[in-house]
Amino acid sequence: MALLRALIRTARMARHTPHLAAGLPADDEVLLDAPDTRLGPVLVAAGRGEYAPAAKLLAATRESAEWENRDWYTTRLAAFARTRTGWLEAWRDASPHDPDALLIKAELAVRRGWESPARVELLRQVAPLIGAAAEGDPHDPVPWRIALDHARGTNAGHTEFELLWAQAVRRSPHHYGCHVAALQYLSAAWYGSHTECFDFAERAAEDALPGSLVQALPVRAAFACLTEGGSPPPGLGTGRGTGARLHAAADLAITVSAAYPAADPWPAEVRNLLAYVLIRLDRWNDALEQLRLIGPYATAFPWDRVSDDPLGQFLELRDGVRLEVAAGLPLRPPRDTAGRPSRERAGHARPGDH
Repeated sequence: MALLRALIRTARMARHTPHLAAGLPADDEVLLDAPDTRLGPVLVAAGRGEYAPAAKLLAATRESAEWENRDWYTTRLAAFARTRTGWLEAWRDASPHDPDALLIKAELAVRRGWESPARVELLRQVAPLIGAAAEGDPHDPVPWRIALDHARGTNAGHTEFELLWAQAVRRSPHHYGCHVAALQYLSAAWYGSHTECFDFAERAAEDALPGSLVQALPVRAAFACLTEGGSPPPGLGTGRGTGARLHAAADLAITVSAAYPAADPWPAEVRNLLAYVLIRLDRWNDALEQLRLIGPYATAFPWDRVSDDPLGQFLELRDGVRLEVAAGLPLRPPRDTAGRPSRERAGHARPGDH
C-alpha cells in the first residue's frame, strides 16, 4: 500500500505541477530586495558617487513625516553604504550636521557593530551617533528604532528598553520598524519569551491602524517561535490540533496581505515571511497563494536565516510548494452528477482545513 500511495503521489505531481506555475514569474524574473521606483534611481546615483538624490529623498520623507518609507530607505541606503561608502562620506563632508546623513551614519555604524565579534563593545561606542541622529529631528521615530536595535545588541535591561520604547511610540505610535525592533528584543532568543513575544505582537495588531503592516506583527512572533530556541508554551505547537496561535497569526497576516495589490514591493517582506510560516505549518495552498502575490519581489529575510543563498532558497521552496499542492490534488478532475468535468480545476482547489 505504501508503494501504491507513493506512485499515486508521484503521478499527481507530474500531472498538476506544470499548471500550478500560473501566476508565478519565471525564476530569472525574480529579484532579491528590489528597490521601489523612488529608491532605484537614488541607488544608481550613489553608485556613481552622487549623494544629492539620496539627500533629496530622505529630506522629503522627513518633511512629509513619511516615517515608514524613511525607515525603509534608511536601511537600504545604509546596506548599500557598507560596500560603497564614497557617496556617504562626501555627503557628510559637505553637510556634517545634515539630519538625514546623520541617520544613515548611525544605521550603518550599528549594522557594522552587529557584524563584529566584539559586538557589545563596538555598539556601545556608537551610541553618540544615535543620539546625534535623534537630535537631528526630534519628531523622527527612526533613530529610536535604531536605538532599540542598539539596546538589544548591548544587553540593555528591560528598564532601559521601556524608556526607549516610550520615546519611540511618543513620536509614532504605530511605526512598523519600531514594533519589529521591540518584538525582537522580547523574543525568546534575546530577553523575553515566546509568550511575551506573542502577547506584544497581538496587542500591537489589535491597536494598529487599518491596513497597517503592524497588523501582521503576530506572524513575526510565529516566525520567532518556529525558528528560535526554547520550548513553545502550551497552544504554540505546530500540529494541526495544537497550533491555534500560530495559525491565527498566519490567518491575520493573510488578511493584511490581501489588502495590498499583487506584486507590490511594500508588503513584500511580510509576504515572504508569511510564506515561510505557512510552509512550516504545512499550509501548502495558502503558501502558494502568497507566492503568487509576492510575484518577483523576493526578500532576503527570512530566507537568509536558513540559507546563505536566500534567492536560491526562495526559488527552491517555491518549486517545493507547487509539488506539495500538486500531490494533494485528485489525479483526475472531479465530475458533476452528469459525469462532466467540474469547474473546480487543478490548481484552484479549495485550500484544506487549517
